[in-house]
Amino acid sequence: MKDLNEIAKIEKAISEKYGEDAIANPKHNWNEEKEKAYIEQLKELSHIEKKNDNNQKINVNGVFISKKLLNKDSNRTCPICALYSFDLKDDLYMNRFECCFKCHVQWVEGREERWKAGWRPNKK
Repeated sequence: MKDLNEIAKIEKAISEKYGEDAIANPKHNWNEEKEKAYIEQLKELSHIEKKNDNNQKINVNGVFISKKLLNKDSNRTCPICALYSFDLKDDLYMNRFECCFKCHVQWVEGREERWKAGWRPNKK
C-alpha cells in the first residue's frame, strides 16, 4: 500500500500536467439541479425508445420472433442455382448480378452485356 505522501506527489504531478479538473472528484460539480435534469433526460429517452418499440413480436411459421431480429433483405438464395449462402462475396454478386459467385463465374463472367439484357440459363 502506498503512503499518503506518495499519493499526494502523484496527484500534484497530475494536476500540474493536466489541470485541477483531472484530480477532482466527479461528484464535486454535481448538484440537485443536474441530477433532476439527468433523470428527466433518462425519462425522455425511455419514452422515445418505447415509442419506437422495436420489440414487437411477429408470427413466423408459428414462432414469435422479435421484429428487430428479422432482416428485411433476407434474400440469400441464388435464383439460378438455389444455393443458400452466408458468404459476403455472394452478397456482392447478388446485389450486382442477381446470382451467386459460382453462377457469376459459370454464366456471367465475360458475358455481362447478355446478362444485363435479361438472358438467364434454363432451369433444370
